[in-house]
Amino acid sequence: MADNTHSVVEVPGVRIAPGSSESAPFIYFDGVPTFGIRNGAIQIELAANTILPDGKGVKIEVVMTAHLRCSPAAASSLRETIDKALALLQQEQQQVTDPAQGSKPN
Repeated sequence: MADNTHSVVEVPGVRIAPGSSESAPFIYFDGVPTFGIRNGAIQIELAANTILPDGKGVKIEVVMTAHLRCSPAAASSLRETIDKALALLQQEQQQVTDPAQGSKPN
């Protein structure tokens, strides 16, 4: 099943510059190993697991993938957006596990 769920947050007075999204990095992470604050700024470190050859086996190393820095207002906005995305995911998973009313198995 293709994932065609996209949401655009409309913010009055905010316009995304043309061409800016093409150069923005994709950031993948498996976890958030550390976080903190400094001079009122939120600091969040993102990390991912890597699998590396090691003799006849492999070893897993954790590497930092991003260092997020933002204002408390931006952190609240990010948290709200993540909560909304998780709600969409939960809704989609619920639709997959619960057949539509009145439907019958083949």
